[in-house]
Amino acid sequence: MFGYVRPAAHRLGEADNERFRSVYCGLCHVLGRRYGLAARFLLNFDFTLLAILLSLGEGTERCVRRCAVHPCRGCAVLRETAALDVAADRIVILAWWQLRDHIADHGFWSGLKYRLAALLLRRAYRKAKTLAASFDTAVQKHLDELALREREHCASLDAAAEPFAALLAEIASVETDETRRRILTQLFYHLGRWIYLADAADDFREDAKSGNYNPLRYRYGAEADVLPEDAKRSLAETLDASIRRMAGAYALLDAGEWAPLLDSIFYDSLFGIGRAVLDGVYHRPPRIRSGRGAEEERYERSL
Repeated sequence: MFGYVRPAAHRLGEADNERFRSVYCGLCHVLGRRYGLAARFLLNFDFTLLAILLSLGEGTERCVRRCAVHPCRGCAVLRETAALDVAADRIVILAWWQLRDHIADHGFWSGLKYRLAALLLRRAYRKAKTLAASFDTAVQKHLDELALREREHCASLDAAAEPFAALLAEIASVETDETRRRILTQLFYHLGRWIYLADAADDFREDAKSGNYNPLRYRYGAEADVLPEDAKRSLAETLDASIRRMAGAYALLDAGEWAPLLDSIFYDSLFGIGRAVLDGVYHRPPRIRSGRGAEEERYERSL
């Protein structure tokens, strides 16, 4: 899983930051209720955004719930909605097939951790598959296409990113309103493209050392473990182009009270996150604060 997308927390008021945390924690509780403890470790920021976009107009009622991270004071969570259920089902399915992909790419011993994770997730996956069969089929199809691009050492960024972009776009099919479905399809497609390319940039050094496929290596003919500056500038342009496409689609939605939070993502933080990834400073050590949950620490690491 990825987890790059988050709002510009330092530019938002406490109410909006709390609103984002409530969806994040709400999704965590739904994962636990539907799929058990192991599934809660799949939680990430990207699907929190997808849940918010799918839930526009559903209401934002919150309640306080306790968990292992917040055993005493509890935390405010978004009450369960259809959007949270959709996000939870699709997190599990995508995680399962990514694990199967990792197992196929590694030998027995190096892939042992992925085999163990798949064993823990198997029951959850079987349930999710029955609830979202069409998405399960789509994920298999698009990940097979992605594997083909990797075997071919595809040098086109558009072609390499297409399968994952199309995979995320499939999630919009749950929207019953045709206009909103078309808008969300466009938005999710370019979100998937941006995530795939940002992840390729983030993993570039590691992939150069391991020899794993990375489309940036073939697109820019980079032999070293660091992208040349002209390649970074070119990649920044294509990342920003996807953000602008997302922002254009988002502008057609009625975000209501989510507007400040979503504005900070599509008009601010995604640009900053992309720059941080390209500059190699995206991963920063968490600031430990007494009494704060780990997920809140990750959320509050602003760029």
